[in-house]
Amino acid sequence: MSFDAELNQRLDALRVQNLFRELRRVDSPQSPHLQINGQPFLNFSSNDYLGLANHPALKEAATRAIEKFGAGSGASRLICGSLAPFHELETALAQFKQTEAALSFATGYAAALGTICALLGKDDIIILDKLVHACIVDAAKLSGAKIRVFAHNDLEDLEDKLKWASAKSLAASPAPRVLIVTESIFSMDGDVAPLREIVALKEKYGAWLMVDEAHATGIIGKNGRGLAEHLGVSAQIEIQMGTLGKALGASGGFICGSRTLIDFLINRARSFIFSTAPVPAAAAAATAGVQLAQSAEGEKLRQRLQSLIKQLQPAASSAIIPIILGDESKAMQAATKLREQNIFVPAIRYPTVARGAARLRVTLTASHSDDDLSRLVAALKSLNISPAT
Repeated sequence: MSFDAELNQRLDALRVQNLFRELRRVDSPQSPHLQINGQPFLNFSSNDYLGLANHPALKEAATRAIEKFGAGSGASRLICGSLAPFHELETALAQFKQTEAALSFATGYAAALGTICALLGKDDIIILDKLVHACIVDAAKLSGAKIRVFAHNDLEDLEDKLKWASAKSLAASPAPRVLIVTESIFSMDGDVAPLREIVALKEKYGAWLMVDEAHATGIIGKNGRGLAEHLGVSAQIEIQMGTLGKALGASGGFICGSRTLIDFLINRARSFIFSTAPVPAAAAAATAGVQLAQSAEGEKLRQRLQSLIKQLQPAASSAIIPIILGDESKAMQAATKLREQNIFVPAIRYPTVARGAARLRVTLTASHSDDDLSRLVAALKSLNISPAT
């Protein structure tokens, strides 16, 4: 079988399973209203929770950075020098997260891979929440560490895994490092991790803890610092991860923690060492996003977002509202029917979620209007779907 014939056969199998994906060209900025293939759509698919992706302050910061530093970074920051916008961003992030230091990466994916693979090796143990993001799962596999998975947000199961790891530590010399990894707000279900209790368990058993705050940064906690700050446990978390392309409106990922952690990652995180630095405009825009999130305008945007969340789903913990339909074909049909009404909501399917857990993933932003929300509710009702499904 030829190369293309083999790949076409595999693609056909995805189509049969309703798992085929395609890119949709968008000819407008990220906002509640998109132009897709020349057609206007009401957008409920974006993680741009505060509506900063097209904010004038971020665009102005990016433009100034291009004028001063150009379009590209030239090479890795360890090769041709580290441009000022990255240092300004990392200073802003450390102050924002109230840690000693921070390090930015080209993507959140790169941040997870670089950090976990730098910290752990084949003799170590990593314990993951069952629903952590794919980048964390991939990083765990690449690290070579022994992987254990605890049932989603199940503290009893987590403690069982920690007891197992503790027994392994007693029997081994040197003792394995043990790292727990969870998200604070989970990307597909929008629910909240019991961080206080997880912190207590990691301290009881002498483990390290890494928390991905991608979907909490900017929208939860004082000045949007995240769930860990909101619950008062941020100082007890060794590794705080986040992304710059969601509520902060730009692109990239970051790790915050001790100065020692950041110095270690600069020297050992392969995805940082061997990647050309992101464009300086992205770093400058992200810095503007961090500053704006902490401003009076940022607080107003958070309040607006919370108001919209409560209107759509009073019991929701975040701006992510999953409408679980189960079968992949049902999710695809529902998304198609919504697009016929010029409403864009993605159908989330395997492998992003488990088999039989396909869903519509509605995300709200502070830029949505009450009319936008009413239109979505009416469209869902016409399909006999409730946001509480």
